[in-house]
Amino acid sequence: MKTGYKYKLAALFSAFLLLGLGVMILGQKVDAAPPSGGSVAGTVKLDGTAPHERSIDMSKEPSCAKEHASNPVKVESVVVGSNGGLQNVVVYVTQGLSGNEANSTQMQTWDQKGCQYIPHVIALNPGQHFKVVNSDQTSHNIHPQPKNNSEWNKSQPPGSQPFDVTWANPEVAINVKCNIHPWMHGYMAVVKGPYAVSDNSGDFKLEGLAPGSYTLTAWQEEYGTQTQKVTVAAGKPAAVNFTFKAK
Repeated sequence: MKTGYKYKLAALFSAFLLLGLGVMILGQKVDAAPPSGGSVAGTVKLDGTAPHERSIDMSKEPSCAKEHASNPVKVESVVVGSNGGLQNVVVYVTQGLSGNEANSTQMQTWDQKGCQYIPHVIALNPGQHFKVVNSDQTSHNIHPQPKNNSEWNKSQPPGSQPFDVTWANPEVAINVKCNIHPWMHGYMAVVKGPYAVSDNSGDFKLEGLAPGSYTLTAWQEEYGTQTQKVTVAAGKPAAVNFTFKAK
């Protein structure tokens, strides 16, 4: 009985030891696996002198005019940083997607603050939720004017709840206006796959691209579009820069 018990105990110990080694080996294989996604980073710049952007007269809306009294708001159709970087340019993929890319689940915000749309340009996937917020002390009337999606026109008094909205179809880009404040304009770009909007230095980054060859498109509201081809490798960022010629 004692000998049989010892054999059983040794067999059980061996089984646990083999199981533990198997888990360790599998864990090492997972940890050593290279990242499956790649990225593209770059800068969008303006070649030439940026156009003069006129100041916006908000005197018909005193609460907003007061908010910008020390620093009047200017038209945002072409916004250039000190290094020549071009802001508010949407960069997205127009060729090379597999068609199986998942839509972003990140909730974005389209705010109305100081009688401006913030951000001036927003990018989204079809079906991606975004919320429309009114941070002002006055009412706004949000009126997107799409050509490939259903048009809507909603009033939003101060203090009211945000709207939760999605767009069904790709469209670059949807012009948005406020029927109460005619100087308020912005754009929503609805695209498939990873996207980015250049910041105040003109920098952008697309993440989550599978290894492969792609065509990227950069869209700017005044200068139109440019395209470039790029090859993305797993775990290695690719570089692409765009330059728009000033008019």
